[in-house]
Amino acid sequence: MRTGVFGNQINDGTVDDVIEEAKQVEADGFDSYWAPQIFGHDTLTTLAMVAREVPRIELGTAVVPTYPRHPMALAQQALTVNAVADGRLCLGIGLSHQVVIESMMGMSFAKPVRHLREYLSVLGPLVRGEAVSFDGEDYRVHAAISVAGSSPCSILVAALGAQLLRVTATLADGTVTWCTGPQTLTGHTIPTITEAAEAAGRPAPRIVAALPVCVTEDRDGARRRAAEVFAIYGQLPSYRAMLDREGVEGPADIAIIGSDAEVKDRVGELAGIGVTDFVAVEFGGPDERHDTRQAVKATLTS
Repeated sequence: MRTGVFGNQINDGTVDDVIEEAKQVEADGFDSYWAPQIFGHDTLTTLAMVAREVPRIELGTAVVPTYPRHPMALAQQALTVNAVADGRLCLGIGLSHQVVIESMMGMSFAKPVRHLREYLSVLGPLVRGEAVSFDGEDYRVHAAISVAGSSPCSILVAALGAQLLRVTATLADGTVTWCTGPQTLTGHTIPTITEAAEAAGRPAPRIVAALPVCVTEDRDGARRRAAEVFAIYGQLPSYRAMLDREGVEGPADIAIIGSDAEVKDRVGELAGIGVTDFVAVEFGGPDERHDTRQAVKATLTS
């Protein structure tokens, strides 16, 4: 199992802060560095600058929302970043949420499954350097892109529900999850996408699982902090559905919290259920974050 770290400076810090954060992740020996596209810096633009300073590890987006970006424009941007990164970009995309797309951006969130299928039907060929000729309900695209020095980049989808997982299995390279606990990964996510990929004659999908992590002696305090920091995710319908499937009250209940040994064990167990990549979302005070980083680092060689 490959292991990465989810950055938090993309929203809270400057571009220089993001670069320094990614440098440390690489220096600590991790396989990948992931950054979200929320309401801070533009992630792909920032990762292009990170790529010039951080030469080894994979750089991933988790995730870029699809609705505000035409798939051709996103393909062009991704290929440009991948050229700078010497082929190390992993393009994670997702639908975002109805409240964001409709209430904040004023766009339609109608037919999300159809939207994803058509979006990937355009995006996929373009990031593979192929011409696309597609006529759908939402997208009608007949074009090609040529980005000198680039190479195809893999596409992951933040697919949670069964229909989205099946579309992802046939048109993308895997899924990247958040607020999805081990029981749900085992009983729903992994078998659904894997079986759909097999049925379509596709390679085994990549399963990237991101979870909150904190090494601490104050377990109750850490759970309270997790409940506060990640509260919004328990209210968004797509994540709420995964938490309900897991049988838990909120994100704090799927966080990996405990002693150094307990955290190492729980991270290690993810490989056994079929997770190909674990991404640590570190939280807590400075000492806890330090201890968390050391514990997750230790799993790299286990």
